[in-house]
Amino acid sequence: MKSISIEERAVKLAQYIIDSKDTVRGAAKKFGISKSTVHKDVSERLIHINRTLALEVRKVLDENKAERHIRGGMATKMKYSEKHKAS
Repeated sequence: MKSISIEERAVKLAQYIIDSKDTVRGAAKKFGISKSTVHKDVSERLIHINRTLALEVRKVLDENKAERHIRGGMATKMKYSEKHKAS
């Protein structure tokens, strides 16, 4: 990922997030960069590069943000159901 420009990286990240509906954390893991870098690329840099793409990725990020409490609750539920099975 280091051989491409910041602008190219921002576009690739945005396209990946839109296509996969993945989270910032998931995209960071997939591309081997920090969550902060992903967030800065798609939230701040992309608006200057490709406004349409930036608005599309914003919709996905807003949807993920609205659903994160559900994912967190499911993770907690799984954690404790696994603990009780082992006991």
